[in-house]
Amino acid sequence: MSEIAKRENPADVATVERTQESVTYTPRFDIWENQEELLLYGDLPGVNAGDLDIRFEDKQLSIHGRVAPRHSGGQYLYAEYGVGDFFRTFAIGESIDASKISAELKNGVLTVHLPKTEAVKPKRIEVRQN
Repeated sequence: MSEIAKRENPADVATVERTQESVTYTPRFDIWENQEELLLYGDLPGVNAGDLDIRFEDKQLSIHGRVAPRHSGGQYLYAEYGVGDFFRTFAIGESIDASKISAELKNGVLTVHLPKTEAVKPKRIEVRQN
């Protein structure tokens, strides 16, 4: 095993799980919130936009995708990037305006915008002087 492999913390490496017919993995996501929206940032190297299926239903955001193998023939000496199908589901407790959800994939990072409805956005209450 290389020195790099010996020093790696297993918690820092994406989980790779062999199943009956294929390899699946769990990509990492960050969830960020501001007053206007929730943002999900997913680390998806090697994924094409056409290989993603994103759905929002009943306060659940589901992301399904596929990462194709990067090389054919030969053998990996060390591999950390996931290959195969993945599926992530996030429970979204906020009231989200489903008609305004958008997503973009740039440089291997998926960004999903989940705009909040007006009803849950913070509002400033004006105080009148009597």
